[in-house]
Amino acid sequence: MLAVGTPAPDFSLPDQNGVVHTLAEYRGKTLVLYFYPKDSTAGCTKQACGFGELLPHFTEKGAVVVGVSKDSVKSHKNFETKYSLPFTLLSDPELTTIQAYDVWKEKKLYGKASMGVVRTTYVIGPDGVILRAYDKVKADENPRQTLDDLK
Repeated sequence: MLAVGTPAPDFSLPDQNGVVHTLAEYRGKTLVLYFYPKDSTAGCTKQACGFGELLPHFTEKGAVVVGVSKDSVKSHKNFETKYSLPFTLLSDPELTTIQAYDVWKEKKLYGKASMGVVRTTYVIGPDGVILRAYDKVKADENPRQTLDDLK
């Protein structure tokens, strides 16, 4: 996990519509950048829908919400459409940003170890510095907790 107070790594990734986004375009805004394992799974859907429901409150606080997973642009588009998600989902199948943000880790499920994205949320300040970092977050609690912690 990246440390609070360090510069956030740059990224250049396509969203669910194929439009490329970079960290630089969020300068001057607070960015809630959350990493999740997989589109349309139970936990990831709860988390995404939670951020979607609370998005007006994030906007009131001057924050932008962006989700990142290794799923394809097409998968993200289906996820966005199925759940009417009102925010950007970035596709990182090469794991460049996922690894840069130190969220690609060994996970255990039913005693079997495999590599995957550990659910993690970073709040990045308007200057590009990490203000908060949440690791191993609970999908259904993370959106509210993140919103409550925004100043």
